[in-house]
Amino acid sequence: MIKVMFVCHGNICRSPMAEFIMKKLAADSGAGDDICISSSAVSTEEIGEPVYPPARSELAKHGIGCAGKTAVQLRKSDYDKYDLFIGMDTSNIRNMMRIFGSDRDGKIYKLMSFAGRGDDVSDPWYSRDFGKAYEDIEEGCKGLLRFIADM
Repeated sequence: MIKVMFVCHGNICRSPMAEFIMKKLAADSGAGDDICISSSAVSTEEIGEPVYPPARSELAKHGIGCAGKTAVQLRKSDYDKYDLFIGMDTSNIRNMMRIFGSDRDGKIYKLMSFAGRGDDVSDPWYSRDFGKAYEDIEEGCKGLLRFIADM
């Protein structure tokens, strides 16, 4: 089983969206039982909070639920528990490196790299464009699913 952790700043918008989009894509492809998918935050600001309502609404527009998800913080000990850590932006990558101390096994990636892009996932916290964030995340997750299939 491949274990994937999506990571963003607060774990209430982009990383939980990625978690649940990826769960749906994996299930639809028949790989749902082969991939363990979670998400977490690099900050402590939103720990225990549910998925942000506009993010939840955007997921629902696509038939995806996220009931019961609350924000959790990424921990140094997670490094040995997961195979891949997928950050939404450059700042997330930098903070993961700070939390882990290094990436000795090459497990840290930026989501959009799986879409052949070097940019960050659009941040709806600032842009208020949850549709654009969904599109970016879905594109990255489709590429990530192909990457995992080739592992």
